Amino acid sequence: MNVPFMLAPAAKSYLWGGSRLNDDFGKNINLATIAETWECSTHPCGQSTVASGEFTGMTLGELLSLHPEFLGTHPLSITRGRAELPILIKLIDAKYDLSVQVHPDDEYALRHEGSLGKTEMWYVLDARKGASLVYGFNQDMTEQRIRNALADETIGNYLNCIPVHKNDVFYIEAGMIHAIGAGALIAEIQESSDITYRLYDYGRVGSDGKTRPLHIDQAMNVINLRSSDVPRQPMRVLRYKNGAASELLNRCKYFQVERLLLNTEINRSLTDFRTGRNSFHALLCVDGCGVLYGDGFTLPFFKGDCIFVPSESIPLKLHGKSQLLNVSC
Repeated sequence: MNVPFMLAPAAKSYLWGGSRLNDDFGKNINLATIAETWECSTHPCGQSTVASGEFTGMTLGELLSLHPEFLGTHPLSITRGRAELPILIKLIDAKYDLSVQVHPDDEYALRHEGSLGKTEMWYVLDARKGASLVYGFNQDMTEQRIRNALADETIGNYLNCIPVHKNDVFYIEAGMIHAIGAGALIAEIQESSDITYRLYDYGRVGSDGKTRPLHIDQAMNVINLRSSDVPRQPMRVLRYKNGAASELLNRCKYFQVERLLLNTEINRSLTDFRTGRNSFHALLCVDGCGVLYGDGFTLPFFKGDCIFVPSESIPLKLHGKSQLLNVSC
């Protein structure tokens, strides 16, 4: 039977990270600074590990190579001619500003990096007062103007700086210049890629005492020079059913993300969770706790947990009071 299982993340320590992924999400990771946890990933730079069930201890990539049917039949489940997870789910704690950067699209990344490109979506879990992010240019640009602005450190004059608040959603297409600002706690859903072209990094130095490398030439090959409209948060449309409400946060050709608000504690009912044949699902609990039920199967979950639900899973029900991001392709 295809039954869900818990995932344990790969952790990344970068100079801009903090401690909230341990403090707020109980990750218990033995690192002083945690910038990112890769919650659902088969990427070679950081694979998730199966943390419950009969496959405990295997990497997610190893398991999916044995059971590619867990991915489903959606075309994105077949990546570069083989079955692998086409998406990557992260939690990001930006204690300090991230670099100003851009990602390539699939065509460029496959040709030059042997990788998928990177289109991504951010869901803001929390943001301190005054937190912001960079989202595109505020005017049409030329390559030379960008290079000049980087050289004299005036690039900020040409960027959209957007205030961020809890529950905001941002869709970042490949080619858009962007940066997460200090004080934002983010859930990121993206293509399975680790290709980042860094344009500006505030002159910071890493643990080796050296400035981090920039990738200006590569960035110029992929960057969108057109101005971007300041994004407006759409009206939230909640669909209610017994014990739960849901809203679609994003749907694109790479992934679909739905927010599920579960509250079955008052009426003690169970909420059905249905999966189809065409895609796996990944459930990321961003608040509260609950239990995933099936025929002879029980899996408790808590804030910060990520559950992989194979395609054609056994019939499932949810119980508890929590918020989850439901990611599929």
